[in-house]
Amino acid sequence: MQIDKDLILKLEKLARLQLSTAERVKIQEDLNKILGMVEKLQELDLSKVAPLVYISEEVNVLREDEVKNQVNREAALANAPERNEQYFKIAKVIDL
Repeated sequence: MQIDKDLILKLEKLARLQLSTAERVKIQEDLNKILGMVEKLQELDLSKVAPLVYISEEVNVLREDEVKNQVNREAALANAPERNEQYFKIAKVIDL
């Protein structure tokens, strides 16, 4: 398969791009090189290669949730520019 000028124009329209003639030529060359590399990869015999299901062989590499370095409410609100008894006061962000 070859990438031609018509396909580049169609892709340009679909992507809502405005490319110059030089950019179209460069993209056409690059896409043809990419297709050439994919065709080269398809020549490989992979019949004896098992499909890759997971990248890592590790299973459930998780940690327990632990509370650490907790700051009390008064310390957290100490430098607040505006505050209520137990909350930060901020400008309204959502208009319902």
